[in-house]
Amino acid sequence: QVQVAESGGGLMQPGESLRLSCQVSGNIYVIYTMGWYRQAPGKERELVGVVTSVGTTNYEESLKGRFTVSRDNAKNTLYLQMNRLKPEDTAVYYCAAYVSETPHSRAQHYWGRGTQVTVSS
Repeated sequence: QVQVAESGGGLMQPGESLRLSCQVSGNIYVIYTMGWYRQAPGKERELVGVVTSVGTTNYEESLKGRFTVSRDNAKNTLYLQMNRLKPEDTAVYYCAAYVSETPHSRAQHYWGRGTQVTVSS
């Protein structure tokens, strides 16, 4: 089994910065793409940004320049650096990892339970 756990959420003021972390653990052979998604109250879950195993990134267009996704492959950890936070960034932030558990098994998507980020003055 594979576990995905986010951390680092909290209550922030507009303009502040915050870094989220996502630890992937368990029976891991290889982690392919990892990514961050978010879901605001009353809205559907949306892409924040993803990063491949070789470091290629893709972002929601409106978040480019403010949010940065990175990963530490040695630690099986994904990060989300969020700068100049806005109230509309308030959401539950979820981490997802596309993981293969053995050399012969198909990769699957694993999701964390999310971490709340609230931006309010």
